[in-house]
Amino acid sequence: MKQGPEEFKVVKDNPKKKNKNYIFQNNQITRVGFYIVATALLVGIIMVLVTGFSFL
Repeated sequence: MKQGPEEFKVVKDNPKKKNKNYIFQNNQITRVGFYIVATALLVGIIMVLVTGFSFL
């Protein structure tokens, strides 16, 4: 059984409020979540660098 072609987009505007083939919605919840995750990653990287330089 063959499957038809799929449309895959990472960020897509959602004018009709339907959840279709996309990962991130272009709304406030997605932006806030992105900034929280990015901040956590930056803090983690900075912590690793600081502990690495403190043992020199």
